[in-house]
Amino acid sequence: MPGSLMPAFPRIIANFAMSLDGKISTRLRVPSSFTSANDKHRLRKIRASGDAVLVGRKTAETDSMSLCLNDAALQNDRIRRGLPAQPLRAIVSGNGAISPSCKVFSSPGSDILLFSSSAMPEAKQSAFREIPGLSLFTPTAFSLAATLEILLSQFGAKTVVCEGGPTLFRSLLALGAIDELYLTVAPFLVGGSDAPTLTGSSPDFLNEPTQFSLLEATGKEDEIFLHYRRKLP
Repeated sequence: MPGSLMPAFPRIIANFAMSLDGKISTRLRVPSSFTSANDKHRLRKIRASGDAVLVGRKTAETDSMSLCLNDAALQNDRIRRGLPAQPLRAIVSGNGAISPSCKVFSSPGSDILLFSSSAMPEAKQSAFREIPGLSLFTPTAFSLAATLEILLSQFGAKTVVCEGGPTLFRSLLALGAIDELYLTVAPFLVGGSDAPTLTGSSPDFLNEPTQFSLLEATGKEDEIFLHYRRKLP
């Protein structure tokens, strides 16, 4: 609409690893283990660049993630830049299906922000409210756009690093919210029509293509490391 204001989103950086045939995990949605230690270090460096790390419910559960920054050198570098030692941990679970026993909720680290909706049963909401350092957001309906606005306006997260999964990444693309993409291409073929790609396993096309410009391409240990920026219209 003419005169309407665009939503205020953080700068969002996505970071993924994929096989040569474009798969980011197996058909069973278990974590991919086909990248090197060098790529794992790269992940930590990218994570350290954010004010918050953002993941979806399935990624948090299947990857058994702590979302912590367990690297003293990177923590000290953040402190020297006037930042907390670790970025905030943000998780989205629109239908409230995430379990309070998920590893991230018992892992020490930065505060956790859980974005869901009133679809989450009240008993489960009460369990989450008992977890130290966790803030729960349960509006009537989940909104990814509102989540991004809250991260920026209430928590000062100017840069958010998205680490998956593909459903969340696809939704961020639909909002036009992805600014940069880091992609590691690993020297393996996975196969399988049910194994998700970067934008999931849906047969549907995106509403419209999103074009990126290549900023950097390097290689090490048979892997290719790519860095893209979204090309604006």
